[in-house]
Amino acid sequence: MITPEPRELQDLVRQWHQQALPWTPAGAGTRLHWGPALEQPQTLSTAKLNRLVHHSSGDFTVSVEAGLPLIDLQAALAEAKQWLAVDWPWGSGTAGTQSGTIGGLVARGMAGGFRQRYLGIRDQVIGLEVMRADGTQARAGGQVVKNVAGYDLMRLFCGSWGSLGLITQVTLRTFPQQPHRAGLLFTGELEALESMRQACLQAALMPQRLDWWTIEGMPCLLLGLVSISRSAVESQLQELNSYAQTLGLQANGLNADELLELEAAGREAGAELDKDRWLMRIGLPPAQAHALMGETCLHSIRLNLAAGSGQGLGWADPGDLAAHTISSLAERCRSLGGALTLLQQPSASALSSAPAHANHSWVAAIKREFDPLQQLARGRLPGR
Repeated sequence: MITPEPRELQDLVRQWHQQALPWTPAGAGTRLHWGPALEQPQTLSTAKLNRLVHHSSGDFTVSVEAGLPLIDLQAALAEAKQWLAVDWPWGSGTAGTQSGTIGGLVARGMAGGFRQRYLGIRDQVIGLEVMRADGTQARAGGQVVKNVAGYDLMRLFCGSWGSLGLITQVTLRTFPQQPHRAGLLFTGELEALESMRQACLQAALMPQRLDWWTIEGMPCLLLGLVSISRSAVESQLQELNSYAQTLGLQANGLNADELLELEAAGREAGAELDKDRWLMRIGLPPAQAHALMGETCLHSIRLNLAAGSGQGLGWADPGDLAAHTISSLAERCRSLGGALTLLQQPSASALSSAPAHANHSWVAAIKREFDPLQQLARGRLPGR
């Protein structure tokens, strides 16, 4: 991995373009092994682009260089009682020390349970600076939330996995930290849990998170609520608890610390970045998620699926899960109108981890437009 000084970055990219050398953009490089195997060894890190450029606390926006670690940004925002409303990425560790960089977070474009209230990272990016494969610098968006001028380049780069260019700077929305937080963990029959899911989504106070889980192979729902009003949170929890009883569900109350502890367990915080495990990305129509939760193949898989969006992750130890079970689960996801993509797999396995794209020709055409020499992140997208 090459980590140039900021002043050297553009000249280095231009030199590689002239030589038509393939390379992969990276932040800290902690999750380069996720997804299809890359076809080139050369990696360019933005680790030295690590400044917090500007925080406008009154406008709730922050501009940062792409190599700034997520944990450092959250610590800086906390001093102003604000935060970036995203989940710690899977494998971040208990305290978020392996959370990676802001540029990597945007390039992956993945969102967790906080998406229920705050949407995904792609919806929080309001400005973006990138460097194309030929060293040309480009900018999209701006410094304020209400900015709709020009082509929405930001959405294109969110989830591009480094295949279209190198993200160098990002401007993001921030949110105020709210003082009162609590939750419920629902367990019981699957059909009753689905009714509970619908009730939580239709309640007066929007959930901060509502996640499907599997615990020892059994499905459950984790609800988190937050507000500036303690009485609003308590009233909503009491109402939902009463409804859960009518459905025959068990509802365990959670204070803020207990909810935080369960959230860490729900992303396997203690496992950190074990590369020899199964890790899969799952996406389903939200109304079909409960059908997947009843599958017997999930008894060997830990699952965390946002109940409002149908997006989430599943993981398992190599000895607990056979490759044919992954294939069966992928087929079941497709039958429910969704998809499963392998992010990582045990070294002894050889299943395809190619991402699913509805229209390969369009994806390949966009890739050729941004990277005509096919230098960047070869193997990540169809058509190289």
